[in-house]
Amino acid sequence: SSVVFEAETEKPDAKVKWQCNSKDIASGDKYLITADGKKHSLALKAITREDANVYAVIAGGSKVKFDLKVISKPDAPIEAPADAPAPPAAAPTEDQTAAPGQPPDTRQDLTGLFTEKPQSGEVTVGENITFVAKVNAESLLKKPTIKWFKGKWMDLASKSGKHLQLKETYDRSSKVYTFEMQIIEAKPNFAGAYRCEVASRDKFDSCNFDLAVHEACAAEGFDIRAAFRRTSNDGNEDSGELDFSTLLRKRVVQVNTEPDKDVWEVLSHAPPSEYEKIAFQHGLTDLRGMLKRLKKMKIEEKKSEAFLKKLDPAYQVAKGKKIRLAIEVANADAEVKWLKNGQEIQPSGRYIFDSVDNMRYLIINHCSLADDAAYCCVVGEEKCTTELFVKEPPIEIVKNLEDQMVMKGERVELECEVSEEGANVKWEKDGVELTRDESFKYRFKKDGCKHVLIINEATKEDCGHYSVKTNGGESMAELMVQEKDLEVYQSIADLTVKAKDQAVFKCEVSDENVRGTWYKNGAEVKQDARINITHIGRIHKLTIDEVKPEDEGDYTFVPDGHAFNLSAKLNFIEVKIDYVPRQDPPKIHLDCMGRTPESTIVVVAGNKLRLDVPITGDPAPTVIWTKGEKKEGPPSSWTIKDGEVVTEGDSRVHVETTKGHCIFTIEGAERQDEGRYSVVVRNPAGEDTADINVKVVDVPDPPQAPRILSLGEDSCVVQWDPPLFDGGQPVIGYVLERKKKKSYRWMRLNFDPYSETTYEAKRMIEGMEYEMRVYAVNGIGMSRHSPASQPFVPVAPTSQPIGLCLDDISDTSISLKWRPPERIGSAELEGYGVEYCKEGTDEWIPATQGLTDRTSMVIRNLTTGDKLKFRVRAYNMAGPSAPDTLAQPVTIREIMERPKIWIPRNLRQTLIKKVGETVNLVIKFQGKPKPKVTWIKDGEPLSPTFASVRNSDVDTIFFIRNTERKHSGKYDLQLQIENMEDKASITLQVVDLPGPPEALKITDTWGFNVALEWKLPKDDGNCEITGYTIQKAEKKTMEWFTVYEQYRRTNCVASDLIMGNEYVFRVFAINQVGPSQEPCSSTDSAYIHKIGMEYKSPTYKDRDFSQAPKFTHPLVNRSIIAGYSTTLSCSVRGIPKPKVTWYKNKMDISNEAKYRMFCKQGVLTLEIRKPCTFDGGIYMCKAVNDNGEDVVECKLEVRRKYPPGRYKDTHGSTFLD
Repeated sequence: SSVVFEAETEKPDAKVKWQCNSKDIASGDKYLITADGKKHSLALKAITREDANVYAVIAGGSKVKFDLKVISKPDAPIEAPADAPAPPAAAPTEDQTAAPGQPPDTRQDLTGLFTEKPQSGEVTVGENITFVAKVNAESLLKKPTIKWFKGKWMDLASKSGKHLQLKETYDRSSKVYTFEMQIIEAKPNFAGAYRCEVASRDKFDSCNFDLAVHEACAAEGFDIRAAFRRTSNDGNEDSGELDFSTLLRKRVVQVNTEPDKDVWEVLSHAPPSEYEKIAFQHGLTDLRGMLKRLKKMKIEEKKSEAFLKKLDPAYQVAKGKKIRLAIEVANADAEVKWLKNGQEIQPSGRYIFDSVDNMRYLIINHCSLADDAAYCCVVGEEKCTTELFVKEPPIEIVKNLEDQMVMKGERVELECEVSEEGANVKWEKDGVELTRDESFKYRFKKDGCKHVLIINEATKEDCGHYSVKTNGGESMAELMVQEKDLEVYQSIADLTVKAKDQAVFKCEVSDENVRGTWYKNGAEVKQDARINITHIGRIHKLTIDEVKPEDEGDYTFVPDGHAFNLSAKLNFIEVKIDYVPRQDPPKIHLDCMGRTPESTIVVVAGNKLRLDVPITGDPAPTVIWTKGEKKEGPPSSWTIKDGEVVTEGDSRVHVETTKGHCIFTIEGAERQDEGRYSVVVRNPAGEDTADINVKVVDVPDPPQAPRILSLGEDSCVVQWDPPLFDGGQPVIGYVLERKKKKSYRWMRLNFDPYSETTYEAKRMIEGMEYEMRVYAVNGIGMSRHSPASQPFVPVAPTSQPIGLCLDDISDTSISLKWRPPERIGSAELEGYGVEYCKEGTDEWIPATQGLTDRTSMVIRNLTTGDKLKFRVRAYNMAGPSAPDTLAQPVTIREIMERPKIWIPRNLRQTLIKKVGETVNLVIKFQGKPKPKVTWIKDGEPLSPTFASVRNSDVDTIFFIRNTERKHSGKYDLQLQIENMEDKASITLQVVDLPGPPEALKITDTWGFNVALEWKLPKDDGNCEITGYTIQKAEKKTMEWFTVYEQYRRTNCVASDLIMGNEYVFRVFAINQVGPSQEPCSSTDSAYIHKIGMEYKSPTYKDRDFSQAPKFTHPLVNRSIIAGYSTTLSCSVRGIPKPKVTWYKNKMDISNEAKYRMFCKQGVLTLEIRKPCTFDGGIYMCKAVNDNGEDVVECKLEVRRKYPPGRYKDTHGSTFLD
């Protein structure tokens, strides 16, 4: 047959890859891979058993695995012929069809600790299922410990929580432990193989079972868009990777599923290269031992003559522990040898031999991996073997994985450290195991105890949760990959230059690895002797020396790989040389681009401030630069004359003049350099002045330390204050980072600036300690980070307490009780707070100061008649939970309750106690207010010296330390509240040993018999005499022998006495306490005389057993079909044996060949061979002997084989009569 698998993706151009056993599949003769838009399919042709493998479909970061099972095509059933009505033989059962030569099933328990094993089950997604295991602890010296595993080594004890609960109960009467594993709201990834292990000292047992999780049936009106889901956990429906696993369906043609094969059968037929894969699929932990046991299995086990009890098939012990191997030999003097891997073991400090009666012990102290071997015990010519498995301690994760946030294309290394070198770990991404076969995307590195997962070039598809698992723990971390957004720190500016000057276009971007291209008027600029293009770090420069008129135009810089560009314009100024007089007043030319003389220059702190002012004048003017307000006088000044610096105030400030220009430069502008700068040019012909405003902008100061306002289960709300100085530019937002307390790696929470000062951080791990810090961002850049916040732990308040109810109430107090919350969370429960308020108000008053750890509380000092509402809340470090409130207000007033006595069931009958025993009766009652309790015996109140009585609000205790006969009688208990009362009675019977019987005498002696008689004892011990014990003794020896026990009468006959001996007798009385302390002895003795005896045989009358024939079962009327043989049966009795004759229509048919008669044990049978319609009639059976005769008859109707009027010939043709 053939099979087709189909999958559907979100995008029509998605790249889909199919795999078989983690190997890629390509289209060919066997496989056909097709794609039609969003639909992708894999077809397998000519299915064989070799095609039963694990398949997978991969699209982006999503991977879905599925299995294909192949069974043989069933044979067509063969129709039985019409003339053979006999039913087919019953098919042999599974237990009867064991193949010859097949090894027997050796899956018996190692020690048989389980009395009930967990069974495989099925569950629908979202439903619950419970697995139960029971262990009989009657023969165990220590409480058994149980472990639940999923797969090969995942311990489920650490996974207990919302979806998994482990419970344990103990029944003291049956001494049975019951262990339960309850799976709540099952998910598809819960399916798989599970294992349950139980151990108690040197005993060990395990059991495997499976869980199948089925998808819930889709409701009518299924929306295909709802099937597309994403892997995001932050609640945003548009984030996360696309997961189309819900649309994957398997369509199989003419392929039937078959039950899972036995793991022993799978191992016996599988090649050795597949053993580890089979062990992982079936959850086997002792594969090596199972293979050895499989190899050494025997078809039949002969009964041993030397061993009464052999070694168990296998033992398991933890590394460093002690184990004892025990056998029982048939001969207590037999010599025993112990062998390890065929070598004899000598006694030492680690190997101790012990012998107790027929038991022989080998004790191994401080087991190590070297003790993991095959052990043999030899007694004479016989031996028994076992396997000892030393269980290594679980591999623990010492250093956990850390969350990482990287940019796209960067290398990622996820590193953890385990407790032992060379340990095997398992890497998973979003629950899917990572292997080396997936296009070599992932590399795994081991370095001693360190294990590293390496992703060379991270992509958006690599986002997710990565986990590393060992058999002793698990660690998880989140990887976030962000696109690199190129930021422009400094854009290129328009330039206006003159001939022969230098033009420099400069820009700065955020990524120093980004290259770019320069264009002029849309054409690429090529480097030559006059044009120089440089790229140093994040700065890109285009330098044009000796500018010419043809260099004027629009210049553009385009970064490679980014969809934007930076543009600026180069303006060329032609310099015309005109004849001017020698006396030319100076002039400052600042408004060359249409600006006003008073201009504002903005510079970023740390950059160079360069003021290039064009000036003219002849002779060359003197230039004076000043900083400060004009009214106050310049605090700083710099003077240049004839190109020489006359005065200079600051080493960072440089002033210079060139022909036609005066240049003012400040290296590394600082915040204090901001202000108004004035330039004055003078010569003999005059002067000119201009003012320039300089504004220095910088990144803002860091914000104040953030504060945590509230905490959630996996989130927190953080708030901070804006920075004190915004850097001269408005703050456009903030960037937040968080890290784990014990980590050094900060993870950014947002890449786009967040404008508010309150932020909710999500996707944190509950119970983990975190810190937060904030950056401020303005138009210049990002500030330094703020101080870290105080460490905090994301926890959620518990769920509300449940079952708040009223337990008791009085005039001034009330008693409440409740049950703990269903969900506690990772934070420890600190206690409960109870509050109350008056009806009609909203002011809740705490009932007590502080919290209480108990689930009940008595609130006192309340005002009688107040109508109050009550509520209780659970508190943890996250704060109070939602309250659980009483449904109705409660009026503080004691409620009158009728008195009622609750007599225990065992006291409703007579209570019987032996003399000297203690009587301690606790009798519950109810009633409010507290009732008056009175005990009465024989109409009088009890005296304190007669019996002790203690009363409480809810019960009364009746106590007698040492009972005597006088304590017997009827006790009346009376409760009284005002005019209401209740009564109950208890009967106490104190019993003792009876006295001896009286007047034992011998009434008669004959032959070997003696008749005895006695009277009842005077004291019966206050209970019925249940019997007597009669004993005899020969007068010579006086050794007493019991004649009767528990004899009920007061007279008896002692028989089988020995002739010639003289006997005396005694009798003990017995009641339910026991026999009397003293017997009653006979005053005289009985002598058995020696006399001759003659035996006379009795005479009996011969009995007549003759009997007339009588039919015990008659013939029954029958209706049969012609052509089929039939029988008529009946049964008869008679002495002597009667003669039987058969008749048909009153004619003897004894000699007819068509009939056969049988008679067996009185059952008479007449067989009619292939009767026809003429054989119908009245059949009669007659039985005759000497004592009489009897007759029985029946009617036989023979119906035609075909309907009347039709018959068939030998060729099958139908004709009419």
